[in-house]
Amino acid sequence: MDIKSIIIGLILSSTLACAQDKNPKNSENTHEIIVSDLNIPWGFTFLPDNSMLITEKSGELIHFKNGTKTSISGLPEIYVRGQGGLLDIILHPNYKENNWVYLSYASSEGEDSGGNTTIARAQLKDHSLTNLQVLYKASPNTTKGQHFGSRFAFDDDGYLYFSVGDRGNRDENPQYITRDGGKIYRLNADGSIPEDNPFVNESGAKTAIYSYGHRNPQGMTIHPDSRQLWTHEHGPKGGDEINIIKPGKNYGWPIISFGVNYIGTKFTDITEKEGMEQPIHYWDPSIAPSGMAFINSDNYGDWDGNLLVGSLKFQYLDMCTLKDNKVIKEERLLDGLGRVRSVEQGPDGFIYVGIENLGIVKLIRK
Repeated sequence: MDIKSIIIGLILSSTLACAQDKNPKNSENTHEIIVSDLNIPWGFTFLPDNSMLITEKSGELIHFKNGTKTSISGLPEIYVRGQGGLLDIILHPNYKENNWVYLSYASSEGEDSGGNTTIARAQLKDHSLTNLQVLYKASPNTTKGQHFGSRFAFDDDGYLYFSVGDRGNRDENPQYITRDGGKIYRLNADGSIPEDNPFVNESGAKTAIYSYGHRNPQGMTIHPDSRQLWTHEHGPKGGDEINIIKPGKNYGWPIISFGVNYIGTKFTDITEKEGMEQPIHYWDPSIAPSGMAFINSDNYGDWDGNLLVGSLKFQYLDMCTLKDNKVIKEERLLDGLGRVRSVEQGPDGFIYVGIENLGIVKLIRK
């Protein structure tokens, strides 16, 4: 072999090693299919008896118990278009006492054509939703089919957080607190506005807004130790982000971004600006994140404390090792099973993952 061939071989080996280090596959995991034959399990939650409520984006709410799926009746009318449909689901922290179930979905209610993100609650009784109450309806309606947001979280004080994406209106919605879209919101559990929300005294503001300057947050969870609200959101081409949400803060979209337009052109030349928050992590290329949960369990050994983020684009579960609120390592789990849509830790301490065109699987570490 001549010297030129040796050099080329060394370069190729080095390149392959770098690629493997950037996106390492983890061989220490497997899975068990818990719920099969689901199309787009956008969200799911566990009832006190360990059965599940599962949302299908197409507009079906499923109760899964003892291997049997039962459709729940009493849903509101769902506007199914593009990325919109029946989206996330969460239980009230005192569900055992009040039976409140919270749903996010796209609704066409209102004066304009199209639809927008809506938050409602209802009480579950005998496989039916009753006493449905709309708590928040983003406006205006639009026929655009993208960026509904819609993820949920409850904090320790009983406040309900949810996201609404910019609805494809990049230049008008995210940076203006007088408009819905591109925001994280906070409500009391009954839908009323908390007195200390950051913009309650701002003239013309949407007073449910908690933070702004977001694109399309489709992951939301409470950190198990700090109890802070963490989110992730889709960037355009590059620039998916993880953020720690603070009241009243501006997260920059679309003024600052690590991404570019899908056709490769720039829409901004800056990635930081005074008065705008920096993400704790970003992906380039984009992984198209959806679903988000911390491992807070002894079931996975030294994975305890790691952050899990689903990838729609590359079809894996991204496990992020953290140090001082920074991602220092990423590993691929459940690689190639399908588009990962939703991630939750169950009451048993195991991680459950909703995968499109497959179902809900339990993550098992060998």
